[in-house]
Amino acid sequence: MSIYKYTGLLVLTTFLMGTAYPVAKLGMGHTTPLMLMGIRFFLAGGLLALFSAKKPQPQGAKQWLQIVLLGLIQSVGVMGFTAYSMRWITSGESAIISSTSPLMMLVWGALMGTAYRVRQWFGVVIGFIGVVITFGLHISLEPGTVFALAGAFCFTVATLMINRMGSAFDKRVLAAYQMLAGGVMLLILSFAGEKPTFELNVESGLAVVWLVLFCSILQFTLWFYLLSHSDPGKTSSFLFLIPIFSVICSWLLLGEHIAWYVYVGGALTCAGVFLVNWQGNRKPKAKEETKEASSLRMQEEM
Repeated sequence: MSIYKYTGLLVLTTFLMGTAYPVAKLGMGHTTPLMLMGIRFFLAGGLLALFSAKKPQPQGAKQWLQIVLLGLIQSVGVMGFTAYSMRWITSGESAIISSTSPLMMLVWGALMGTAYRVRQWFGVVIGFIGVVITFGLHISLEPGTVFALAGAFCFTVATLMINRMGSAFDKRVLAAYQMLAGGVMLLILSFAGEKPTFELNVESGLAVVWLVLFCSILQFTLWFYLLSHSDPGKTSSFLFLIPIFSVICSWLLLGEHIAWYVYVGGALTCAGVFLVNWQGNRKPKAKEETKEASSLRMQEEM
């Protein structure tokens, strides 16, 4: 793959990932958070399942149960909490907090005995400092912050689940069915705990189409293509672009006010994520680190 094609696809893919936050907040102006996420993942998972019909399918009750549990943590936990966080904080701030999951993964790996480089620990430190600065040098326990952190934590848990079971599934099939299962659960929770409504108009329709086709199916397809035709470690290190694109799109689409310290904090957080993910030209020190990096990349595909 030429450097120009690689760069173009990488920028497009991370751009699509970043737009999911402001577009979701735009859609939430016409429906409830869980309803919007439920519609997104039900449609995206269903379509992707159809596209993956000829791939190896899950076998037995155990694998289907694993998919349902992953859908509960990934689609319901991550995106449910993230969507609700944007009722109190900006979509850009939510994206910055959500991007800290790789930092959480590194801390968890260290507790489990995995060895990491000094550069990665430096990334954790400046990433945490960046989150603090993003919220004006203080983090209050307002609902939006708590929900966003809960979403990032669920992302970490889902990554650990994929680390254990992901090799038994085709990536596309696992992504499709976990989204479909998560979508069904989100819709059930919406009808049970919210008073779901959906105001159908051009804006809400475009938001759903963008989330389903571009932020789910197209984004997944492009990301999978990039990982299959390039160095996965170096490619995943550029995930720091996601909150950058999210902040820019939040300003353009929603007119969200961005204070100077959000720029500074976001830049530090992105730098921290880059340092944690970047593998350079050397192989990871430990087998566990390789598995965690692989599962994190697979997690981002979903």
